[in-house]
Amino acid sequence: MDTAMPLPKYHQIYLVLREQLQEGRYDVDGVPGEHALAAQFRVARITIRKAMEMLVADGLVSRRPGLGTWPRSAPAASAAAPRPRAAQKAQLTGLMENIVNMGLRTAVRVLDCVQVGAPPAVAEALEIAPGEPVIKSLRVRSTEAGPLSYITTYVPLAVAAFTREDLERQPLLMLLESAGVEFGGATQTISARLADAQVAPHLDVAVGSALLAVTRLVRDVKERPVQLLQGLYRPDRYQYQLQLSRVGGIDAKVWVSEELSAQFH
Repeated sequence: MDTAMPLPKYHQIYLVLREQLQEGRYDVDGVPGEHALAAQFRVARITIRKAMEMLVADGLVSRRPGLGTWPRSAPAASAAAPRPRAAQKAQLTGLMENIVNMGLRTAVRVLDCVQVGAPPAVAEALEIAPGEPVIKSLRVRSTEAGPLSYITTYVPLAVAAFTREDLERQPLLMLLESAGVEFGGATQTISARLADAQVAPHLDVAVGSALLAVTRLVRDVKERPVQLLQGLYRPDRYQYQLQLSRVGGIDAKVWVSEELSAQFH
């Protein structure tokens, strides 16, 4: 755990587990037991127990004697990738430029690329039925300074089929274009997350460290969702920059974004 954070360890663990529950991480197998979590976070069982009590109090999990700990249905507001309002939309051209720029200046390592059933939160974002087949890929992108991002993507199998070898040869968006996808637009949200025990080693940070979280939903020209991306970035190596312009009448001038760029080192 990150000992520099001004939060007790049990609260840091609570925040990490809460985010994992909202992602649907434990929908199939349930939450690991106290022994497993204590080993994962390298803390005492009493610390894990306090974190679990907070999750129970929040109604996020239910503990069943002899059966383990299982997630409860999360409220709609906690969906992994809600559709933003029109004012939050980013133009796909700007996103594509960022992706190409990042591809030229960074190296990518494909950790996994497998077909899985869509977890509920992912299915909701992609507008498909829970359990419908999707291709899930995990990638780590790095610069000369070290690891930069941990990226998880989901693509419905009905949209495109590709393998790990394909992903190692070509960027994902190019694979989708080769499959006949015509990109129409994308919505993107940026927030903050905490590094869990799965992500922290890949980004070379402590568990509980603050990360920049980017969720991007890409649609085709028919407004069909074709890709859900969930990226976790080290804030010391990555930042977003917006170019703003002052528009409107003299009585109602507002700042609006014209383009979005990414900076990393």
